[in-house]
Amino acid sequence: MDIHRLEVFCKVVELQSFTRAGEEIYLSQSTVSEHIRSLETILEEKLVDRLNRKVLPTPVGRILYGYAKEILRMRLNAIQAITAFRGRVAGLIPLGASTIPGTYYLPEYIGTFREQHPDIRVNLNIASSRTIADEVLAGECEAGMIGAKWNDYSLDWQEIFMDELILCVHSGHPWRHREEIDIKELAKEPFILRERGSGTRKVMMDFLADHGFKIDKLQVAAEMNSTETIRRSIKAGIGISILSRQAVLEDLANGSLSVVPIKGIQFYRPFYLITAKKRELSPGCSLFLDHLRITPAMYP
Repeated sequence: MDIHRLEVFCKVVELQSFTRAGEEIYLSQSTVSEHIRSLETILEEKLVDRLNRKVLPTPVGRILYGYAKEILRMRLNAIQAITAFRGRVAGLIPLGASTIPGTYYLPEYIGTFREQHPDIRVNLNIASSRTIADEVLAGECEAGMIGAKWNDYSLDWQEIFMDELILCVHSGHPWRHREEIDIKELAKEPFILRERGSGTRKVMMDFLADHGFKIDKLQVAAEMNSTETIRRSIKAGIGISILSRQAVLEDLANGSLSVVPIKGIQFYRPFYLITAKKRELSPGCSLFLDHLRITPAMYP
């Protein structure tokens, strides 16, 4: 099978459209369709279905997609390895991260890395911890940085940074001048949660449960999939929440949010660098991960 046709097929699956795939790789819709038909003729199987204006892979198409992504990844690794042998590392590194490390930690490291390796581009995708782990396993990301850990023996997990979670209230909240609150008092206030699959949500719930607080006692006012949205919602008086200190440094400095300590509890959680155990990293990605490990942490 021709590698270029596999690349076209992967774009169709990922974008769920012949037209959008063609626009991304500069081919006409008819040419994209011809490439897919050629693959279907070679394999003697239908690879995609058109459903509700979307192009979705058939069961056989899903199988081919997994192998095709691996073939394309190996091609990229081969090119990077040969380039590195010539004394220059270049190419694209697809990385993933959950919200906090992706927004507040990695950009600085990517910047210092690019100063040393200007021919390497980094594509950073920010999503929930679960989504990033799935993308690393699927080969869509070479590595990820997330804020929660669970039992998945297909991944290598390495603690790399430490983060602090804090209880935040708005500037007019009656708790803003309290030295501390008892954990049971959390049940008295409307609470804003991160979405399911969020590392921050998982770690927070585990901490609270470990200290005897039943999660179903929370008066959940809203669930939101963005730290930024929760910050704004706390300031709007919708509820209180537990967030990364890094995400609210400016709010704490200007007084729009306040930290309220919870008696006997400090929320610290590591960020984990994850890679797929059975997948070899590209030379560029290996260089970037080494950069993460040896560069002093920019945050306490």
